[in-house]
Amino acid sequence: MSNAKSRSLLALAGFGAVTAAAAWYGARYSHKGENDPWYRTLVKPSFTPPEKVFPVVWTTLFALIAFSGWRIWSSAPSRHRDAALRLWIEQLAENSQWSKFFFGQHHPRLALADSIALEQSILAYIRTARKVDRAAANAFIPYAAWVAFATVLNAEIARLNPHAA
Repeated sequence: MSNAKSRSLLALAGFGAVTAAAAWYGARYSHKGENDPWYRTLVKPSFTPPEKVFPVVWTTLFALIAFSGWRIWSSAPSRHRDAALRLWIEQLAENSQWSKFFFGQHHPRLALADSIALEQSILAYIRTARKVDRAAANAFIPYAAWVAFATVLNAEIARLNPHAA
Protein backbone atom coordinates (compact mmCIF):
# COMPACT_ATOMS: atom_id res chain seq x y z
CA MET A 1 0.00 0.00 0.00
CA SER A 2 1.35 3.42 -0.92
CA ASN A 3 2.22 5.99 1.72
CA ALA A 4 -0.43 8.41 0.38
CA LYS A 5 -3.12 5.73 0.47
CA SER A 6 -2.14 4.77 4.04
CA ARG A 7 -2.36 8.44 5.13
CA SER A 8 -5.73 8.75 3.42
CA LEU A 9 -7.13 5.66 5.16
CA LEU A 10 -5.74 6.90 8.46
CA ALA A 11 -7.44 10.25 7.86
CA LEU A 12 -10.73 8.48 7.09
CA ALA A 13 -10.39 6.59 10.37
CA GLY A 14 -9.70 9.91 12.11
CA PHE A 15 -12.85 11.49 10.69
CA GLY A 16 -14.74 8.38 11.74
CA ALA A 17 -13.32 8.63 15.26
CA VAL A 18 -14.18 12.32 15.60
CA THR A 19 -17.71 11.67 14.34
CA ALA A 20 -18.06 8.68 16.67
CA ALA A 21 -16.92 10.83 19.61
CA ALA A 22 -19.62 13.40 18.83
CA ALA A 23 -22.19 10.59 18.54
CA TRP A 24 -21.02 9.11 21.85
CA TYR A 25 -21.33 12.51 23.55
CA GLY A 26 -24.94 12.85 22.43
CA ALA A 27 -25.75 9.22 23.19
CA ARG A 28 -24.70 9.72 26.81
CA TYR A 29 -27.84 11.83 27.23
CA SER A 30 -30.25 9.98 24.99
CA HIS A 31 -29.44 6.36 25.80
CA LYS A 32 -32.60 5.91 27.90
CA GLY A 33 -34.91 6.99 25.06
CA GLU A 34 -38.46 5.80 25.71
CA ASN A 35 -37.41 4.50 29.15
CA ASP A 36 -36.67 8.03 30.37
CA PRO A 37 -39.54 8.97 32.74
CA TRP A 38 -39.42 12.60 31.59
CA TYR A 39 -39.57 11.63 27.91
CA ARG A 40 -42.45 9.19 28.53
CA THR A 41 -44.57 11.98 30.05
CA LEU A 42 -44.17 14.25 27.02
CA VAL A 43 -47.04 14.61 24.59
CA LYS A 44 -45.62 13.60 21.21
CA PRO A 45 -47.05 14.16 17.75
CA SER A 46 -48.44 11.26 15.74
CA PHE A 47 -45.51 11.42 13.31
CA THR A 48 -42.93 10.59 16.01
CA PRO A 49 -40.93 7.64 14.62
CA PRO A 50 -40.62 4.44 16.64
CA GLU A 51 -37.58 4.39 18.92
CA LYS A 52 -35.89 1.63 16.88
CA VAL A 53 -35.64 3.96 13.84
CA PHE A 54 -33.21 6.39 15.47
CA PRO A 55 -30.11 4.13 15.81
CA VAL A 56 -30.42 2.97 12.19
CA VAL A 57 -30.85 6.50 10.84
CA TRP A 58 -28.11 8.03 12.97
CA THR A 59 -25.58 5.29 12.28
CA THR A 60 -26.07 5.85 8.56
CA LEU A 61 -25.94 9.63 8.89
CA PHE A 62 -22.82 9.59 11.05
CA ALA A 63 -21.08 7.37 8.47
CA LEU A 64 -22.02 9.88 5.74
CA ILE A 65 -20.83 12.78 7.92
CA ALA A 66 -17.42 11.15 8.41
CA PHE A 67 -17.15 10.23 4.72
CA SER A 68 -18.01 13.78 3.66
CA GLY A 69 -15.50 15.41 5.99
CA TRP A 70 -12.81 13.04 4.80
CA ARG A 71 -13.59 13.79 1.14
CA ILE A 72 -13.26 17.52 1.81
CA TRP A 73 -10.04 17.05 3.76
CA SER A 74 -8.65 14.90 0.91
CA SER A 75 -9.30 17.65 -1.64
CA ALA A 76 -6.70 20.15 -2.81
CA PRO A 77 -6.09 22.95 -0.29
CA SER A 78 -8.19 26.06 -0.95
CA ARG A 79 -10.13 28.69 0.95
CA HIS A 80 -13.37 26.82 0.13
CA ARG A 81 -11.90 23.60 1.53
CA ASP A 82 -10.86 25.37 4.73
CA ALA A 83 -14.29 26.98 5.07
CA ALA A 84 -16.01 23.63 4.51
CA LEU A 85 -13.86 21.96 7.16
CA ARG A 86 -14.71 24.72 9.65
CA LEU A 87 -18.42 24.23 8.89
CA TRP A 88 -18.00 20.46 9.22
CA ILE A 89 -16.62 20.92 12.74
CA GLU A 90 -19.31 23.49 13.61
CA GLN A 91 -22.20 21.25 12.59
CA LEU A 92 -20.73 18.31 14.48
CA ALA A 93 -20.46 20.40 17.65
CA GLU A 94 -24.06 21.61 17.28
CA ASN A 95 -25.22 18.07 16.59
CA SER A 96 -23.58 16.73 19.73
CA GLN A 97 -25.27 19.38 21.90
CA TRP A 98 -28.86 18.61 20.91
CA SER A 99 -29.23 15.47 23.06
CA LYS A 100 -27.74 17.29 26.03
CA PHE A 101 -30.29 20.11 25.72
CA PHE A 102 -33.29 17.85 25.03
CA PHE A 103 -32.68 14.69 27.06
CA GLY A 104 -30.06 15.89 29.52
CA GLN A 105 -31.49 19.27 30.47
CA HIS A 106 -35.13 18.47 29.54
CA HIS A 107 -35.28 21.70 27.58
CA PRO A 108 -37.07 21.19 24.22
CA ARG A 109 -36.97 24.88 23.32
CA LEU A 110 -33.22 25.13 23.78
CA ALA A 111 -32.85 21.92 21.76
CA LEU A 112 -35.05 23.48 19.07
CA ALA A 113 -32.79 26.53 18.85
CA ASP A 114 -29.80 24.20 18.51
CA SER A 115 -31.59 22.16 15.84
CA ILE A 116 -32.35 25.29 13.82
CA ALA A 117 -28.71 26.38 14.07
CA LEU A 118 -27.61 22.87 13.12
CA GLU A 119 -29.79 22.89 10.00
CA GLN A 120 -28.33 26.25 8.98
CA SER A 121 -24.79 24.93 9.47
CA ILE A 122 -25.57 21.81 7.45
CA LEU A 123 -26.96 23.86 4.56
CA ALA A 124 -23.97 26.22 4.69
CA TYR A 125 -21.67 23.20 4.64
CA ILE A 126 -23.47 21.73 1.61
CA ARG A 127 -23.18 25.03 -0.30
CA THR A 128 -19.49 25.39 0.56
CA ALA A 129 -18.58 21.73 0.11
CA ARG A 130 -20.20 21.71 -3.35
CA LYS A 131 -17.45 24.14 -4.44
CA VAL A 132 -14.86 21.58 -3.38
CA ASP A 133 -16.32 18.09 -3.88
CA ARG A 134 -19.83 17.37 -5.14
CA ALA A 135 -19.91 13.85 -3.61
CA ALA A 136 -19.03 15.27 -0.19
CA ALA A 137 -21.80 17.85 -0.48
CA ASN A 138 -24.33 15.27 -1.67
CA ALA A 139 -23.48 12.99 1.26
CA PHE A 140 -24.98 15.65 3.54
CA ILE A 141 -28.35 15.82 1.77
CA PRO A 142 -29.94 12.93 3.75
CA TYR A 143 -28.58 14.52 6.93
CA ALA A 144 -30.15 17.87 6.03
CA ALA A 145 -33.46 16.17 5.31
CA TRP A 146 -33.43 14.23 8.60
CA VAL A 147 -32.49 17.28 10.67
CA ALA A 148 -35.26 19.29 8.97
CA PHE A 149 -37.73 16.55 9.97
CA ALA A 150 -36.25 16.37 13.47
CA THR A 151 -36.57 20.15 13.81
CA VAL A 152 -40.28 19.97 12.95
CA LEU A 153 -40.69 17.10 15.43
CA ASN A 154 -38.80 19.03 18.12
CA ALA A 155 -40.92 22.15 17.46
CA GLU A 156 -44.12 20.16 17.79
CA ILE A 157 -42.98 18.55 21.04
CA ALA A 158 -42.10 22.01 22.40
CA ARG A 159 -45.52 23.31 21.32
CA LEU A 160 -47.41 20.37 22.82
CA ASN A 161 -45.46 20.58 26.10
CA PRO A 162 -45.18 24.29 26.96
CA HIS A 163 -44.12 23.54 30.55
CA ALA A 164 -41.55 20.85 29.68
CA ALA A 165 -38.51 22.93 30.59
